[in-house]
Amino acid sequence: MRFEFASIVVRLVRFLAPYRARVATAYVAMITGTLLALIVPAIIGWAVDVGLGTAAGAEAAMAVPGALAAWAPAVARAVGGAASAGREILLAAAVVVVAIAAVRGVLGFAEMYLGAWLSQRVAYDVRNRFFAHLQHLSFGFHDRAQSGDLMSRAISDISKVQTFLGEGLLEAVNVPILFASVAVVLFRAEPALAVVALSPLVLLVFVTLRFGQVIEPRFKAVQDQEGVIGTRAQENFTGMRVVKAFARERWEVARFTDANEDFYRRRTRAIAAFADFFPTMNAIVVLALVVTVAYGGRLVVDGAVTPGTLVSFTFWIALLGAPTQNLGFLVNRSSEAVAAGRRLFEILDTPSDIVERPGARALPPLAGRVTFDHVDFGYGERPVLHDVTFEAEPNQVVALFGPTGSGKSSVVNLIPRFYDVSDGAVRVDGHDVRDVTLESLRRQIAMVLQDTFLFSATLRDNVAYGCLDADEAAVVAAARAARAHGFIEALPDGYDTIVGERGVTLSGGQRQRVAIARALIMQPRILILDDAMSAVDTETEHEIRAALSELMRGRTTFIIAQRLLTLKNADVVLVMDQGRIVERGTHADLVAAGGLYARIYELQLRDQERLAGAGR
Repeated sequence: MRFEFASIVVRLVRFLAPYRARVATAYVAMITGTLLALIVPAIIGWAVDVGLGTAAGAEAAMAVPGALAAWAPAVARAVGGAASAGREILLAAAVVVVAIAAVRGVLGFAEMYLGAWLSQRVAYDVRNRFFAHLQHLSFGFHDRAQSGDLMSRAISDISKVQTFLGEGLLEAVNVPILFASVAVVLFRAEPALAVVALSPLVLLVFVTLRFGQVIEPRFKAVQDQEGVIGTRAQENFTGMRVVKAFARERWEVARFTDANEDFYRRRTRAIAAFADFFPTMNAIVVLALVVTVAYGGRLVVDGAVTPGTLVSFTFWIALLGAPTQNLGFLVNRSSEAVAAGRRLFEILDTPSDIVERPGARALPPLAGRVTFDHVDFGYGERPVLHDVTFEAEPNQVVALFGPTGSGKSSVVNLIPRFYDVSDGAVRVDGHDVRDVTLESLRRQIAMVLQDTFLFSATLRDNVAYGCLDADEAAVVAAARAARAHGFIEALPDGYDTIVGERGVTLSGGQRQRVAIARALIMQPRILILDDAMSAVDTETEHEIRAALSELMRGRTTFIIAQRLLTLKNADVVLVMDQGRIVERGTHADLVAAGGLYARIYELQLRDQERLAGAGR
């Protein structure tokens, strides 16, 4: 457990590697400020002894620079001080303390500024790396992942890492340096008193280690539940129309409340650990001060140490008060950061199921031949496709038809290599899709998915998403071809209209037409329409099909559809059932064959034909 904690911290610290110079400057400022802080109690203690006339012993005990006494007259004259030696020394001591405070102020500013800069920069880098890695993970990963949880990792968890790698990590180095420095100074000043003063502080080590063991898993539980809350909220917000359509508002509120209560309980358990820890830490520091004053006072009475030495001791011990409290926050931040880092690395360490082979070649412009050679495929342990074999020639329109769950979408998802086959091969123009670069393959394939997704942007940007450098004429041409230009021009802002999230401000048919325009602007060699006409009325379907008939020339087109007109006009229909191609041929051939296609045709499609005939 502790090894895992340390390994995650090391990996997090590596994010600072590109900024070594700034990190070094921040640490130099911090360490210098810490060491300067140790001088002040020595000067104050010496000044007390000067006032009491016991400074001779104090100088040797506390190693106060003799130069201070030598500089005292000059300092007193510079500030217009009195002429007596004692007052000159006290005035010089005051000036030095003020000067140290000013220098520490400058160093503190540098430390805080650099710490904040580093934390923000690391968060920027980690956020970009996390997002970029998500873009390269396969469909298989995103099938399993929950978007709300990913958002929680990308925002909340990175924020925890940001806090730790900035001020938190600086404090992690400052606290042990300060403790070690104070210990050295105390032992040099008076070893016996140092042993008594530091003995209670040994307990801090054990209390801190125990606190870390308790709080880290509790923070991990808090952040995991935060991801659950994010998922619940994201699902509700995006599915609000369904919630209201089924009048499930109360059920959704109760469901979210349950998750929120669990988050509250986990957070309360973490807070309870703090409630136990901080009073204990403060009590230990107070105990150290009490035993220091009690034992030190006795040594002063016996003449073993000067009053100034005791004053310096109390100041040095008091210096540990704030860092002691910071130690609690440090354990808090490091525990949160490690829990967050573990969640981030779970994603960053996840390899993509789809990777380019070494030496993968860029795919040349395609003619459009697609070959499935004895393909088997499954999602994890669940087989979906079995021995699928066919070849689609350029210019062909291939329709995939079959019951729900028969594997139609799985077939078309293998062409752009969203998934890898379990056995067999998928080839385009004779090239195994696993032997070519993903970008060169996917840039020549356009898809209109069954679940139409539009970005919350202008209609122009949504159409141009298929070709980011497309000019206005290309955008309009694609929209005209998809029969989207008319309704776009009728909108008050035309192509500058901002569509709502996921395109909710458009009708289903309008969204489909924009998605088709987005695919067409790519000028693809292979076109895939995954039930793309499902949300389009019959009249609009005829309009779109008339435009597509010309655009399909020179392209291999795969269409998943349940409409008779699509099936009748296809060059070949592949009938699928339980992951296998059970029939293939033209519409007329398959109807005449009397198989599965003919039975479905009689049950579902003949009515479409009668209606079409009646409409004529």
